[in-house]
Amino acid sequence: MESTGAAVREVDVVVIGAGQAGLSSAHHLRRTGFEPERDFVVLDHAPQPGGAWQFRWPSLTYGKVHGMHSLPGLELTDADPARPSSEVIAEYFAAYERTFDLRVRRPVDVSGVRAGEGGRLLVETSDGTWSTRALINATGTWDRPFWPRYPGQETFRGRQLHTAQYPGPEKFAGSRVVVVGGGASGTQHLMEIAPYAAETTWVTRRPPVFREGPFSEDVGRAAVALVEERVRRGLPPGSVVSVTGLPLNDAIRQALADGVLDRLPMFDRITPDGVAWDDKRHVDADVILWATGFRAAIDHLAPLRLREPGGGIRVDGTRAVADPRVHLVGYGPSASTIGANRAGRSAVRDIRRLLAEVPATA
Repeated sequence: MESTGAAVREVDVVVIGAGQAGLSSAHHLRRTGFEPERDFVVLDHAPQPGGAWQFRWPSLTYGKVHGMHSLPGLELTDADPARPSSEVIAEYFAAYERTFDLRVRRPVDVSGVRAGEGGRLLVETSDGTWSTRALINATGTWDRPFWPRYPGQETFRGRQLHTAQYPGPEKFAGSRVVVVGGGASGTQHLMEIAPYAAETTWVTRRPPVFREGPFSEDVGRAAVALVEERVRRGLPPGSVVSVTGLPLNDAIRQALADGVLDRLPMFDRITPDGVAWDDKRHVDADVILWATGFRAAIDHLAPLRLREPGGGIRVDGTRAVADPRVHLVGYGPSASTIGANRAGRSAVRDIRRLLAEVPATA
């Protein structure tokens, strides 16, 4: 979309992103007296409701989704576990937007956020510019898939794709597939692809750690505390799986017994017809699937110079330490669905306090 060139519009709060974190934030704004379009606006670049969920592969059914918590004020109930999660959650988010009259504007691309006059921020978008007193950034990670680089990568004659492009297991029928990545996506991809592929190979940078027993509150708190410590120090959020490990369920146990999850250390280079290690080992491949995670989609905040030397944005709660007008929700320790709900409430509480202390400037 091209910019309309319309006059700058003023609101108290701009929310960027309408996934779990953005909708939670918008709900808390609404319930504490902020009116949509008059006091705040929600901008989303996706074509329809559903956040990143709408882009997930069809074989990720709702029954396979772990840790999906309902948004505040409206429970997600009676969902068919056999339906694709992309459909279930997109419909739920759409119903949520209607129920609370959140009036999300889409598709709107945010190109940059910079300092304006009178202590305000200017949010530059494909639908014109918004002037705001506070910003809630809820852009998540889906738009920034992480592609590692290895020698020889450009010579590979087969297909390379990322989890963000995963089409479902049927598309790998008869192929020799190398899956890279030790997180939940990597193991899920492997277990799905194995019955269709001619051969699968699993490689990870670190040996995977499988966790026995239930995911306790103590384990969850330890994971969140580690990520929170990283962002407090201005480092990029780390992998939660590195703290929690991979849960051992019946499917994982069977895949281990069948040799599907027989992990190899990370290869040293990529060849035209596969991957190779310095010890002369070579695995032929038709496809390399990078299940290597995502990074925070925050490039549009670059004009505000929020990044620390360590590469991340240092936050206190949800507030950017370098600019208290900016809140990051769904970033770091609040990246889980329940964390995003709580962070949305916390961000709105802080913003109400900020706006009360700093009078609006005409």
